[in-house]
Amino acid sequence: MGQRVQLGCVTPAARDCWPLLVTVGLLLSSGELKAADARKPNILLLMADDLGIGDLGCYGNNTLRTPNIDRLAQEGVRLTQHLAAAPLCTPSRAAFLTGRHSFRSGMEASNGYRALQWNGGSGGLPENETTFARILRQQGYTTGLIGKWHQGVNCQSRRDHCHHPLQHGFDYFYGMPFTLLNDCDPGRPPELDAALRAKLWRYTQWVALGILTAAAGRARGLLSVSWKAVVGAAGLLVLFFASWYASFGFVRRWNCILMRNHDVTEQPMDLERTTRLLLQEAVSYIDRNKHQPFLLFMSFLHVHLPLVTTDQFLGKSQHGLYGDNVEEMDWLVGKILDAVEERGLANTTLTYFTSDHGGHLEARDDARGQLGGWNGIYRGGKGMGGWEGGIRVPGIFRWPGVLPAGREVHEPTSLMDVFPTVVRLGGGEVPQDRVIDGRSLVPLLQGDTEHSPHDFLFHYCGKYLHAARWNDKDRGRLWKVHYMTPKFHPTGTGACYSRGLCPCSGEGVTQHSPPLLFDLSRDPSERQPLSPGSEPLYHTVLARVAEAVEAHRATLSPVPSQFSLSHILWRPWLQPCCGTFPFCSCQEGRDHRGP
Repeated sequence: MGQRVQLGCVTPAARDCWPLLVTVGLLLSSGELKAADARKPNILLLMADDLGIGDLGCYGNNTLRTPNIDRLAQEGVRLTQHLAAAPLCTPSRAAFLTGRHSFRSGMEASNGYRALQWNGGSGGLPENETTFARILRQQGYTTGLIGKWHQGVNCQSRRDHCHHPLQHGFDYFYGMPFTLLNDCDPGRPPELDAALRAKLWRYTQWVALGILTAAAGRARGLLSVSWKAVVGAAGLLVLFFASWYASFGFVRRWNCILMRNHDVTEQPMDLERTTRLLLQEAVSYIDRNKHQPFLLFMSFLHVHLPLVTTDQFLGKSQHGLYGDNVEEMDWLVGKILDAVEERGLANTTLTYFTSDHGGHLEARDDARGQLGGWNGIYRGGKGMGGWEGGIRVPGIFRWPGVLPAGREVHEPTSLMDVFPTVVRLGGGEVPQDRVIDGRSLVPLLQGDTEHSPHDFLFHYCGKYLHAARWNDKDRGRLWKVHYMTPKFHPTGTGACYSRGLCPCSGEGVTQHSPPLLFDLSRDPSERQPLSPGSEPLYHTVLARVAEAVEAHRATLSPVPSQFSLSHILWRPWLQPCCGTFPFCSCQEGRDHRGP
């Protein structure tokens, strides 16, 4: 390149040379296209579910064995201040897929439900949102998602699949359209809306007892109520019971399913073989697409409750069932990396590993102890949008020969940054018709710049701004301002054990006026809030962050909520089904397909 080629056709009269010119031009053009394609890496995105940043050896854990993830860090770039855009599954993944805060697409809640509850609900990632998969597919990539989706399925009918991965740029999908729950394991206590379920069951029992009392009184002549009234009340009770039990009584059958593209393949899932099936699908996908650029988003079901773990790993860790599940996930990562390397793709594949948010501190029981992750030195956990433990996650990038091995980046970065990063590497353009909150990390990863592209990052719990961070590059300080924090219960425990998850608003939070101020560069555990007496820049920092918050709020616009009650409720006509509804049942290999 850069050298002139003499073709000998230097005069207009030499018309016979034009075919040669055209041929050489096409060859040069073809060569440039091939070179451009060669520079496009395969994209392998690995996302754990509910993993704490302190659970990995490369982030300081010396009691859990995670050699494969640790090797990724040794051979690539490790981010130490990588941040989820939300502290729960559905909104965090929506932000990851689109590079935008989840409330911009309506995938956040102001009150009530904070994540999608049913495969048979109508909420989900809107069709007008653009994912990195859609852009990369336009650039010639094959795009696959294996594992957890949790971004919705249908809108108006059982087969419209308006929120399905294949409607959002993925060519291939195999996995759970929802997420793992305790309800997926018949031996575990119910998890989905357990408090509401218990209330409904109590109300049913109370009303049934009242009707039986009235019937007994009428039979003995003690009450002057008609039999018609008793029978009518009993009929209404049956309708009430049927209306809620039709959904809550069959959570496993409705939510714990596997799909391949548009077809349900297992309903309900056989948890004992799900890990093997997902691994087989991942390896098969890599093998099928090894001769062309591909994107594979491997969205693990590990390490979410109920911590489904194969016999090979049960009882092998020092941290009970949770530790067993973490070590099995690391083994899965190793198997997928082996598939890449055995096909000679390691040097042409950008691999990324992360978690969707922090570890679930409230996940525990008396029999098995702690069932959630460890967030290291960081305060808080899953569900907490402000405290670091809820949003600080692993972030590891590996691309041998392109990204420096063993590099550590201590600058603030976001899961939303993955969107513009992979779009740029894949030859695409970031959309200009909407607000994109993520920034490309390519210069930072390669070492071409020392600082994060973010001056400010904003941390939400639902639709409520709980905290903001300022990367004060001139002073080398990292400020964090908290406007709201959850009230831990019992007091002083560091979590909301009485609730199962900390709330975002209402009586369960404390609003701080003036806000709490921390210097994360000196106090990463957020133990000692600063005051005007201890920090000379106290008022200056609060004022500067307030300005940034106002500028950020000016970019917000109202959108329909995907978590409204009408979207969240289970609807029979939207329920994915193999077989004839409501007799939905199938196993992999049997050809039962829904209408």
